[in-house]
Amino acid sequence: MRLLLLSLLLSGAALASPKFFPEQPVLNKGVWPDHSQDLCFVADETLKYLNKGENYDPSAIHGGKLAGISTELQRVKDTLAYLCTVSKEDQAAGRPSRLSDPVFIQNKFEFVRWYPDKETAAKIAKDKPLLQKLPGDQILQTKYYVRIADGKNAKSPSHPQALYGLPYDEAKLSLEDADKLGNKITRFQLGKQDIIKGALEQKPLKAPALMWLSREDLEGALLQGTAVFPAANNSYRYFNVHRSNGIPYNRLLTPEQQQRYWYFKEVKSVLGYGKDADYKIPIAPKVTVAGDIVNLGLGKLILLATPERGTVHYRLTVLADTGGAFANNQFQLDWLSGYYRNWADYHQDNKHRGDYSQVWILLKKQ
Repeated sequence: MRLLLLSLLLSGAALASPKFFPEQPVLNKGVWPDHSQDLCFVADETLKYLNKGENYDPSAIHGGKLAGISTELQRVKDTLAYLCTVSKEDQAAGRPSRLSDPVFIQNKFEFVRWYPDKETAAKIAKDKPLLQKLPGDQILQTKYYVRIADGKNAKSPSHPQALYGLPYDEAKLSLEDADKLGNKITRFQLGKQDIIKGALEQKPLKAPALMWLSREDLEGALLQGTAVFPAANNSYRYFNVHRSNGIPYNRLLTPEQQQRYWYFKEVKSVLGYGKDADYKIPIAPKVTVAGDIVNLGLGKLILLATPERGTVHYRLTVLADTGGAFANNQFQLDWLSGYYRNWADYHQDNKHRGDYSQVWILLKKQ
């Protein structure tokens, strides 16, 4: 009877809104890439952010706000801590990672299956074939990457767009104090289209140009939230989004047409979510996903089952990043795939990976 009721719930119109159900998957077939050390790294860094407390960032630090996944925040934290315990024990023992052992995963974690919000997806599916074809039992799994850009110290015909740092009129203000000033400060006075036409180049200069880029590299930086530039001795310089102009991302427009704009800050590594650039979560490729943190809750452990060349690949990931496109978005996750110089390199490395994944949210068994 329970299976019949579940089947009825998951059929037809019942799948229009997002659904989360306890569901034990069969995981004995497929490939389990081992990225346990990076997984531990991201889990540990995310746990540090969660430990700052719900009052620090109540929109992200909670156990989830949706029926079926809402839980005590402590369970999320215990799950992340457990990942590192297992990874470090395996390294110390010199044995293969148990985090890529499907039997171990099934024995140690509770599973909640995620079915997509097709109703919301349908509202924005015009001219978006992937949303139009969204299955009822899989999540749209897009892929983002850290763009290795070609930056210059001076403007030129090939590098006409600046990656701007925080405007001078709020450079010494906290985010809270700056936001209180509203349209009195530069950040809230200009949209992206004005800035790319040179509004910030007018004298007296209102913001520092951190690096000059091609328009393509600028769009990549704004879309991905991070720009990486080769530096001396085979090293890199990292720039991450700092504060935005407050204009929401419009999913009906192309990235080039957006008015939302981000100012950047130089940092020490690639960073994921954080309410301000003063404290963001360091992340790593292959084990990080971006999604609707406001509703799902920061730090959820998520298992992706993605077809690749006819074989399902299972990956444990941590929800440690987000973006404007994920506002009230329970039909999509964005997987951090790696570091690439351009779209062609990214596509070559990811073209065999499916666009949809079966998804489970995992919690350590109590």
